[in-house]
Amino acid sequence: MKLTKDLYKTSLGLFTDLYEVTMAYGYWKTGTTEKEAVFHLYFRNNPFHGGYVINCGLEYVIDYLENFKFEPSDLDYLRSLTGNDDKPLFEPAFLDYLQEMKFECDIDAIPEGTMVFPHEPLIRVKGPLFQCQLIETPLLNIINFQSLIATKAARLTLAAKGDPILEFGMRRAQGIDGALAASRAAYIGGCDATSNILAGKLFDIPVKGTHAHSWVMSFEDEAESFRAYAKAMPNNCIFLVDTFNTLEGVKKAIQVGKELEKEGYQMAGIRLDSGDLAYLSIEARKLLDAAGLKYAKIVASNDLDEYLIASLKDQQDAKIDIWGVGTKLASSYDQPALGGVYKIAAIKDNHDHWEYKIKLSEQKIKISNPGVQQVRRFYQGDQSMADMIYNQEEALKNNHLIIDPMDDTRKKRIASNTPYKDLLVPIFRKGKRIYESPKIATIRDKTQQELQSFHRSIKRFANPHSYPVGLESRLHELKKSLILKLREG
Repeated sequence: MKLTKDLYKTSLGLFTDLYEVTMAYGYWKTGTTEKEAVFHLYFRNNPFHGGYVINCGLEYVIDYLENFKFEPSDLDYLRSLTGNDDKPLFEPAFLDYLQEMKFECDIDAIPEGTMVFPHEPLIRVKGPLFQCQLIETPLLNIINFQSLIATKAARLTLAAKGDPILEFGMRRAQGIDGALAASRAAYIGGCDATSNILAGKLFDIPVKGTHAHSWVMSFEDEAESFRAYAKAMPNNCIFLVDTFNTLEGVKKAIQVGKELEKEGYQMAGIRLDSGDLAYLSIEARKLLDAAGLKYAKIVASNDLDEYLIASLKDQQDAKIDIWGVGTKLASSYDQPALGGVYKIAAIKDNHDHWEYKIKLSEQKIKISNPGVQQVRRFYQGDQSMADMIYNQEEALKNNHLIIDPMDDTRKKRIASNTPYKDLLVPIFRKGKRIYESPKIATIRDKTQQELQSFHRSIKRFANPHSYPVGLESRLHELKKSLILKLREG
């Protein structure tokens, strides 16, 4: 198999779990394909023991849904599947139905770059039950991963306190699309550039990079390697100085930097990729400044994460200007998955009335919320103060009472005149895109604005404050009544 031809350019109609198609087949067999339903995509816990998530991946979702269909080769493959009796798994008429299907759902979503919290619907899907079911897996795949990486990147930007962060994780990422999606999400989360050139081309992300240890080792002398690189790329000189002896490497980089000045160029800086980054950066800064190269930046890499960056900046007085973060960002090293879920919350009966649905569980956190949900964010000045999940099908009271879905003794009352914004916005109507996506740089700016609009206690790494998110009182009562009804029945 030629991967680039047969895998990465194939139809994505079958990019789903088998049970999504078997359930769709069941709806078709029972004549319920066109029943109108509502599903919500949300997550239950914040990642990284943190206090928030940066929503990311919507543009991928839009692109997927705009091209959502089953190609003839998809149907041929489904036709080849058999059950445990060795007979075809699907009837030919069902495959014909798939071939003729046109996407007709309404999609509402929270825009990328928005700070979001557990139990809030990030995407609401309303439409034919059959179609709502089929798109579950790809939506979760896209949103879970990109939101996870964007959140990690946002944490890095907070640790760096305004210093530039470069995403260097391509070689350690999970496959080709994992690397591309990670580069995109990292930029939205706050990184300034990526080493991934294809991501730069596809997503309009700035790209940065210089040379590796192999460049230095390919020459007889370290200074010679720097000099050769400077001659080849005088406008892109960040020298990697730790191949043999770091501080001696700095001195050789300074020598070449002074030669560059005579040619009318400036050495951009040096990179430290091993050793005691605090000590080496302090000593390197002294050497650079003493040589009159105060403009030269010190870039650091070597398995950095938000905790190490914060320590180097706040406790160790490191003299690092730019941070290159690879493995710990692109692979989400300390938490491999966000754990988002996709649950049905309402379905229309034969009289065109909504029947509200919940999933019960012995674990309270796994009990889903019913209704056609929207999220309303309230503000006090320029600060976000609380989020309310409410049922759009029910009229709201003037004064709002929100109740924590995990602890109904925790309540917050919100005055009727409190400024607010509803977070879910229309993306598709009857399968047609109506949303114009902002440029990626605009989304990145939005992330930084969102981070500024929340109290610092919510963003701290250790024991963050829990931002108030609650069910509107009528939705809380609806959920409670459904739980009692199901348990008593």
